[in-house]
Amino acid sequence: MKCPICGREFEPESAESSLPFCSDRCKTIDLGRWLDEKYPFLSDKDEEDEEIAEGWVTDEDH
Repeated sequence: MKCPICGREFEPESAESSLPFCSDRCKTIDLGRWLDEKYPFLSDKDEEDEEIAEGWVTDEDH
């Protein structure tokens, strides 16, 4: 198995508590990247929200 952080090949049995990472160090690096918002979170939600907003009826329309 290959660690997604450092790229090192390792045996999954040797890092059971850290999977899918090779070590606690790489696991912590990944967590830090998430907390620092280094990974993009892609969503179609913005388009959906815009479509919903276009269909809203306000009190002024009545």
